[in-house]
Amino acid sequence: MTQNGIEKSFSLKDGRTISIETGRLAKQADGAVVIRMGNTMILATVVANKEAREGFDFLPLTVEYKEKYAATGKFPGGFFKREARPSEAEILTSRLVDRALRPLFPDNWRFETQVLLSLISGELDTPPDALAALAASSALAVSDIPFAGPISEVRVARINGEIKVNPSYTELEEADLDLMVAATIDNINMVEGEMKEVSEAEMLEAVKVAHEAIKVQCQAQIELAEMVEKSKVKREAETIEADEDLEKKIKNATYDKVAALVKTFNNNKHERSDLGKAIRDEFIESMTEEEQEEKTSYVKNFFHDMHKEIVRNVVLDDRTRLDGRKLDEIRPIWSEIDYLPSVHGSAIFTRGETQSLVTTTLGTKMDEQILDGAVIQGKSKFLLHYNFPGFSTGEAKRIMGTSRREVGHGNLAMRALKGMLPNSDENPYTIRIVSDILESNGSSSMATVCGGTLSLMDAGVKIKKPVSGIAMGLISDSDSGKYAILSDILGDEDHLGDMDFKVCGTRDGITACQMDIKVDGLSYDILSEALEQARRGRLHILDEMAKTIAEPREDYKPFVPRIEQMIVPKEFIGAIIGPGGKVIQDIQATTNTTITIEEEGEFGHVAISSADKESIEAAKDRIKSIIAVPEVGEIYKGKVKTITNFGAFIEIMPGKDGLLHISEIDWKRTEDVEKVLKVGEELEVKLIGLDPKTGKLKLSRKVLLPRPEEKPKN
Repeated sequence: MTQNGIEKSFSLKDGRTISIETGRLAKQADGAVVIRMGNTMILATVVANKEAREGFDFLPLTVEYKEKYAATGKFPGGFFKREARPSEAEILTSRLVDRALRPLFPDNWRFETQVLLSLISGELDTPPDALAALAASSALAVSDIPFAGPISEVRVARINGEIKVNPSYTELEEADLDLMVAATIDNINMVEGEMKEVSEAEMLEAVKVAHEAIKVQCQAQIELAEMVEKSKVKREAETIEADEDLEKKIKNATYDKVAALVKTFNNNKHERSDLGKAIRDEFIESMTEEEQEEKTSYVKNFFHDMHKEIVRNVVLDDRTRLDGRKLDEIRPIWSEIDYLPSVHGSAIFTRGETQSLVTTTLGTKMDEQILDGAVIQGKSKFLLHYNFPGFSTGEAKRIMGTSRREVGHGNLAMRALKGMLPNSDENPYTIRIVSDILESNGSSSMATVCGGTLSLMDAGVKIKKPVSGIAMGLISDSDSGKYAILSDILGDEDHLGDMDFKVCGTRDGITACQMDIKVDGLSYDILSEALEQARRGRLHILDEMAKTIAEPREDYKPFVPRIEQMIVPKEFIGAIIGPGGKVIQDIQATTNTTITIEEEGEFGHVAISSADKESIEAAKDRIKSIIAVPEVGEIYKGKVKTITNFGAFIEIMPGKDGLLHISEIDWKRTEDVEKVLKVGEELEVKLIGLDPKTGKLKLSRKVLLPRPEEKPKN
């Protein structure tokens, strides 16, 4: 017996069908669906606790995306052979979904909510991350959890000039634009992706194509939810009754003080924060002990909202920001390269109160990162790691593992820079960039992009063009229609504003972006204006960076390992490696080099690494001797390997022996080979021919000796 569920389907423009099914699996969850496209299936469940979390002033939402290895017929790697901690790819997908969902829960929703997404069937050429947000939103749509959706998320890529929705991995290899876009039926709320120097107009066009596809997916969720009885009555969020008398007292006592503080335009983050808290705490201390015990939390929340309103009004009315800057003004920038004497490349990039110390390390093929996921497998020769320690914001925080935020920020910076790296035939190195944030007040991921560019150039990596990044903000008022687009936002402006839009690129176009929108109704005209303002800011930052270093160093630093590449016919790979790796190990040991070989098509790509040129040349000579093809008529210096009663076998090249027949040893008759030659002896021989049947080499020693004069006949 099988259980029938409720299903809703729709089609993409290319004819592929996506179905949403509920009512068959995981029925004890508050909401559960299975999304299917082809053979790719994602199970999404959502559960919210029935009791609110006490003392929480933020949304307790958790989103976890997990790829089951069985979904693609694989075993997990490692000793334990089971899915363990999430991979970076799973973390990034979880973040994409979280950022799309989070703004649409009620402001006062304090019930711990968990969204779990599992890839339960997968096709190796179908990216499942493009379906994850659709699955999560659908699970919420059929639940009784309040949510201002539905939303969906699609990937759009431009392939040969044509924009396609949810392309395959194979198609993405040819794309010059790759964007993930999330939206409701009415509004865009999240964009992230990478591009190959596209224009602002081209990026906006791709976003519009994505939104049209998302509208269809949202409508399907609405129609599915109408068929599910449970979804028709949503739970109530926690209600907090307003204390109007207390709010009036707070305003009367603090509003003018806060407004005056905001208008001092102090550019020191900690001073601004401390002075604001002093005003708030002064009011709390004026309350009775009983009032403090009951109302302190309420006062803090209201004071925060009031302070936010004051800041936003000052920006909208006075067109001036917290630190006194104009709306499009960039904070002061200073940078330095070669700060760390022992690393391959280093840079300090400082913009206002945000500072990044960035290093670049150049390694061999053996340093590549192995990717071993349920869907994605392969290797990566460009790594970028972003670290955000507590001291960067003046906090003593417990040191834990790498946070999801660190993974996400590092991935954005990596995507911004990777398109500007030299091609693989021009760059034999595996490259690792590490950005350590030393100070943070907004835009630390963009400081990583700028510092990463500088450190790459300091290392001598021949990047195609420098890349910079800038974070844009927005403060808007729907009632009055006023808005202000802010360049190079502070941390407070990110927190208090309506948009965080990070844009990276060269002088000629955008290479990566990440946008989170916190308000409804953001028009494409405002987005276009923000992109143009970002372009101007990006160019200004590039000008400042060029004052430190304008182009890559001519050469790598003296202590950087040198890598040279050779291409050899595939059939010689085995000879270079030797039985059990004996030959290649001997070459590495005797020449003090590191050698890697990778087979690609009909050729082997050999990379030779060493600290000095002489060692590399010695290794190359050894390899050349292995791959050399003996030529008839050439003279070789060979070594006697074995002796027989009919001659000797001479090794004229590594792994290439020829027969020196007893008749070719000398002009005079040789009776006993062992009386003339010894094993291990070196001698010159000439290659006089090849056996047409066996291909064996025929050698001669006597043709290199003077021919004795013939005795005159009597």
